[in-house]
Amino acid sequence: MNHDLLKNIIYDQHELIQNADIVARPSYSFEPNANYVLVGLRRAGKSTLLFKIVQDLVAKGVTWEQIIYINFEDERLSEFQKEDFNDILSVQSELSAERGYFFFDEIQIVPGWEKFCRRMADAKEHVYVTGSNASMLSREISTTLGGRYLTKYVTPYDFDEYLTAQNVPHDTRALLQTKANGRIRSYCAEYLQYGGFPEAIQYTAKREYISSVYQKILLGDIITRNGIRNDYAIKILMKKLAESVKSEISYTKLHGILKSIGISVGKESIIDYIQYAKDAYLIFSVQNYYARFAEKESNPKYYFSDNGLLNLFLDDKKPSLLENAVAVYLTQNHPQDVFYLKSPKTGIDIDFYVPSARQVVQVAYSIQGDAYEREVGNLKKFAATTTETHRYVIVTYEEEKIINDSDVKIEVVPLMKFLLKC
Repeated sequence: MNHDLLKNIIYDQHELIQNADIVARPSYSFEPNANYVLVGLRRAGKSTLLFKIVQDLVAKGVTWEQIIYINFEDERLSEFQKEDFNDILSVQSELSAERGYFFFDEIQIVPGWEKFCRRMADAKEHVYVTGSNASMLSREISTTLGGRYLTKYVTPYDFDEYLTAQNVPHDTRALLQTKANGRIRSYCAEYLQYGGFPEAIQYTAKREYISSVYQKILLGDIITRNGIRNDYAIKILMKKLAESVKSEISYTKLHGILKSIGISVGKESIIDYIQYAKDAYLIFSVQNYYARFAEKESNPKYYFSDNGLLNLFLDDKKPSLLENAVAVYLTQNHPQDVFYLKSPKTGIDIDFYVPSARQVVQVAYSIQGDAYEREVGNLKKFAATTTETHRYVIVTYEEEKIINDSDVKIEVVPLMKFLLKC
């Protein structure tokens, strides 16, 4: 690899980082002597976190010549191969006699990257890598890396971070002030519709920006990366998954839906397509806590990793957006520990159950009218099956009160306060 070209790329990146206006994300912390793999949805803010690490290093006295930041999506690196990694080490030694700090963005583009990163870690180099595909955490790659890297899963802004980025006060005092509370409510409505992509904040045409991100995920991270030839089928499949948010749905049912509209695709292909979408962090699934193992895998609920993505497919379906926002929030705070509850035997039908937090959550845009008996009734049914203490919550769009029914205390919490852990 031409060393002057690599230096050109590194210096251009230095300028970009120097000029970056970064909103700190305190929920992400990094050990100074550890190496990291950052994974997550495209445009969720992985690169910005690396920018912040670089800026902090420079503030502490590290020179820019020690910073080797390379984004492998740079078109100037389109011919880069694993054999070229050594040139990066050579360029670093040309730039500085001091030990370097290496930042490799979207490194999964280069096949064989993990062996180089393992060698870097063995040599006690400081290395940070990012990727937008869960294959970076596959068993094979994890074995190659040999436990020498810590993993950080990066998501778009949660509502707290979203308000912070918008310079909107949202402490207890602000929530109790009429004007400040109204402003928070306004931003909550925006967050519900457009989600938390950090860069979307700066755009007036947020939907167009989010649509461009989705197209990049679908075409680049799913279709092209996995060699999918029937791109129309997967596009329609994603639309049908969006329309099924709030409901469990099986591979067989999805196969039937596609077949009914004239799309010929095998059930095995549907299973593959859904896994590809999960690998790209576009969607995630929530399983039935009551179900047997095989049923857990084959009959889940699917949600989108950001409300802005889901909203591309919906036409004024605020209840679906509301439930998706709660699903995203719960899975961010309780990874691998969020389920739904559905039992034909007991009639229990509950949106979310978090065993480790002993929290049971229903989601309803409003509990006026018939919705009250349905939502409260399901929580009472569950309470009758357990002797353990649980927190029972109904998340609504804006209603708030405490319900005491049959010795069951139920908190009705508006989405705004639920997302802020109030």
